[in-house]
Amino acid sequence: MRFIHFTLQEHLSAHHNILFSRSHSTIAETCLTYLNSQQVKAFSVGAPPDVQDMPFLEYCSVYWGVHAKRDFSECARSLAPELLKGHYGEISTRSLIGRVNPYYAESYDTYFLFSGLHCPSFFGIVELVTTLIEMDRYAINEGDFSGCTPLGWAAHNGHEDEVKYYLDGKRSILTSLIITAEHPSCLPIGMDKK
Repeated sequence: MRFIHFTLQEHLSAHHNILFSRSHSTIAETCLTYLNSQQVKAFSVGAPPDVQDMPFLEYCSVYWGVHAKRDFSECARSLAPELLKGHYGEISTRSLIGRVNPYYAESYDTYFLFSGLHCPSFFGIVELVTTLIEMDRYAINEGDFSGCTPLGWAAHNGHEDEVKYYLDGKRSILTSLIITAEHPSCLPIGMDKK
């Protein structure tokens, strides 16, 4: 997109923080609200839809955490645990993991193992990981469909603060490191940091 007049572009660039100060939190809240809606939850009951025909559903599933990590508002803080109850939503998991590695998208029966703790660990949202661990609802050392623990996803995706949180609390050091080392599938194809 290109503006017709460059003064508008200069103005928007110069005042971005004022005009769009909470854009990431607004997008995260919108995505979480949609993913928590009855319409999306109904997809888990029947045959899953082809998310390529539903770009907003795919966008929300794949990017809500990216926006929440940049600006984790109080509203998002209350919406996220609802979405992550037990296990991350099946349709959302299919979209997210399909982006990581298309091979995983074909493994339909395995998505129930991507827990609500794996998801924020994948995105690196330390505040949400802390909240979920304090709720004592998740097995910290539980491997997902690929054998990767929440610590494994955080380490693989380069979320240093989150890895430090896991390690400082000695929450899952040995098991997570052993699982990560023994299961190269924890380092999905296409996500290698080179």
